[in-house]
Amino acid sequence: MKKQIALGLLAAVAAGGAFAQSSVTVYGRLNVTVESVKHGDEDRQGEVNNNSSRIGFKGTEDLGGGLKAGFQIEHGFDPTTGTAASTFWGRQAEVNLAGNFGQIRLGTFTPDSYYATSDYIGMHNHETGDSSDALYGFSTYVTQNKVGYVTPNLSGFQAFISVAEGVNNPDPTPDLKKTWDLAAYYDAGPLHLGAGYSKRDEEKQFAVRGLYEFGAFTVGGLVQRVSEPVIGDRTYFRVSGMYAFGANELHLNVGRTGEYSDLKDTDALQWTVGYNYNLSKRTKVYGYYTKIADDSGIYGGDFNAFALGIRHNF
Repeated sequence: MKKQIALGLLAAVAAGGAFAQSSVTVYGRLNVTVESVKHGDEDRQGEVNNNSSRIGFKGTEDLGGGLKAGFQIEHGFDPTTGTAASTFWGRQAEVNLAGNFGQIRLGTFTPDSYYATSDYIGMHNHETGDSSDALYGFSTYVTQNKVGYVTPNLSGFQAFISVAEGVNNPDPTPDLKKTWDLAAYYDAGPLHLGAGYSKRDEEKQFAVRGLYEFGAFTVGGLVQRVSEPVIGDRTYFRVSGMYAFGANELHLNVGRTGEYSDLKDTDALQWTVGYNYNLSKRTKVYGYYTKIADDSGIYGGDFNAFALGIRHNF
């Protein structure tokens, strides 16, 4: 009997150790604004808008020998109506395997070229809502049916490569071309650098980004070169800055794109001024004014908005 009890205790300890090797985290964000918006010559109107709210689950299993299996699934929803996104796990749905060799990713995930450039300097509202970057070249932004590889972090440098199969992409070209995406990050103290390149057939974009922190100030900028069939090439510049004091943040960003080489009068300007007050590490209240000057209408036309919002991370 004592032997059976001892064996049972050993089994329970072993089972507990096995379960300790796995972990699952639930996380998310609710981000909602009340806005006064004006589109072109239309009358100004009031709106309550979702700013990329989401809920997600991620986890890892330690397989031993430095090898780990992981997953991440993320679902977008709209708190203003309570409705789910049309594709339930459309924001992210991947399984991955990581070790000393780096990480292999399979599934649905955001292009790393975007994270390395535009998203990184969108500091005031993390590129969500009406103040998100309207002028960045998104024609090669493909999230589904992807295979990716991430290098180990080498003294602050890390590289990413992925390919999206043409079959079943959200908006495939008729000949179902693959989309290639490459990105690199370098972080060294207050200096943060990034670059991203993506290509699908004749559509391609390349961007470089820099961000520097000094005291209460953070400044960043990017340059992007976009090439698209029929309408040609264009160059886009964006700068952003933040001044933080206590729980307060003041934000300013300005983006300007030149004309497409084969489509005249397609230059445009966007600028945003914002204020964040951090109630905690997870919750903030904020306000901003954003304006887009787009006479050609290729980026949605002239637009401006005043917004007040609450963002809570969990």
